[in-house]
Amino acid sequence: MSSSQIGKEKFQFLATLALEKGAADAKIIPTTQVVVEDRVVLKCKVGCNHYGKTLACPPYTPSAEEFRKIVNEYKYAMFMKFKSTAQAEPEVLKKLMVAETDPTVPKEIKEKAAKFWADWKDDKRKMLQSVVDLEKEAMNKGYSLATSFVSGHCQLCEKCNTETKICAHPNLARWSEDAVGVNVKKTAANAGIEVTFPFATTPESFAILLID
Repeated sequence: MSSSQIGKEKFQFLATLALEKGAADAKIIPTTQVVVEDRVVLKCKVGCNHYGKTLACPPYTPSAEEFRKIVNEYKYAMFMKFKSTAQAEPEVLKKLMVAETDPTVPKEIKEKAAKFWADWKDDKRKMLQSVVDLEKEAMNKGYSLATSFVSGHCQLCEKCNTETKICAHPNLARWSEDAVGVNVKKTAANAGIEVTFPFATTPESFAILLID
């Protein structure tokens, strides 16, 4: 029996529970299929306006090099996909990133974009809670070093305590998997999970749980 088959049988209870907690898909994979790349962190630095604004993002997280070593200390991971209820029509989708700041965007589009981001934030918080619950379930089953990560920046606080570097919600906040270098698209492909990007109407979000 291959290592992926062993892991799938051993941790199937977590994959089943993930679906019960709202995941659209969840697969157990060997950690050799978790793809960690330095260029993913580079995108955080040069392409994300949340860089340095939360403790779940660089430069406060482990580097990709450090995270590769951490991943190698685990044998298995559960990769999960969640689907948001947030929806954006094509004309709203085009203006999502600038609706709040661009004065030329019509009021109706601004309101729809604001609704999208509010729904997206709410779903991200629900996903985070589900993933942390799965981490705790793994720990309760004896896998004490189970650790979870979610995609995107932390949205628990309006402003993160980056000055003190002390998280206000350490029991709930989790590092971004992108921030530590996980190539979500490649890892999803290795897990046999489809990624729709860019999304047409409803976005997807992803998470990973390292277990051993």
